Amino acid sequence: MSNRIAAKLLAEFIGTFALIFIGAGAAAVVGGGAGLAGVAAIAFAHGLTVMAFAFAYGPVSGGHFNPSVTTAVFAAGAMRAGEAAGYILSQLVGGLLGALLLGAVLGGAETGLGTPMLAHNLSLGATTLTVTPWAGYVIEAVLGFFLSTVVLGTAVAGRAGNLAPLAIGMTLVLNIIMAGPLTGAAFNPARALGPMVATGNFSDAWLYLTAPIVGAIVAAILHTGLARLAQERMATAGTSAAARTPAE
Repeated sequence: MSNRIAAKLLAEFIGTFALIFIGAGAAAVVGGGAGLAGVAAIAFAHGLTVMAFAFAYGPVSGGHFNPSVTTAVFAAGAMRAGEAAGYILSQLVGGLLGALLLGAVLGGAETGLGTPMLAHNLSLGATTLTVTPWAGYVIEAVLGFFLSTVVLGTAVAGRAGNLAPLAIGMTLVLNIIMAGPLTGAAFNPARALGPMVATGNFSDAWLYLTAPIVGAIVAAILHTGLARLAQERMATAGTSAAARTPAE
């Protein structure tokens, strides 16, 4: 293994470890039923962690910290298959160790360690809501789509320059404020799997592990298609300009 790929894998491991330890840790400490202030605290814990470590490790690995983001980058043709597999393995291991350490410092798994769960009898004004697995799948897929779209459009395409980590971190904040009470808003297989293994609670694991990947692949397809259309438009404009230029 070259020093370059080793540095990338270590960066992804550390970033994902931090995301689970801080983000899931905030969810475990705040707990459920804390209202908007609690949801906002959890959202900013996730978003600021990703933003900080993306600033720190973005130049090294791209700062994915999420297997669905890595899938999107691979599907968009921006990384090789072997490298993507290494990223995903490092992220899953980082998430697992982050959750295990979180359980150790919190004295066990009684807090739930931030394991994402579908809402049951959630009070919404004068009514209550139970999120079905189908609805939860759609929510997690859409959240994964949003995050991957922002990553591809900023960090990968280079449109946001040095501000890409800010855009990505704020996407996490917005996603979690909206969907945190509904699904736990993991939209990250490593964020979901780590606490699930640490607590032994694998409820709806299939949903949390696959839905963000589906959203990421859709985001990559749209990103690639839009980029191709933009290139064709530029080529057509160049041809038209050349045709209007008088021959010398």
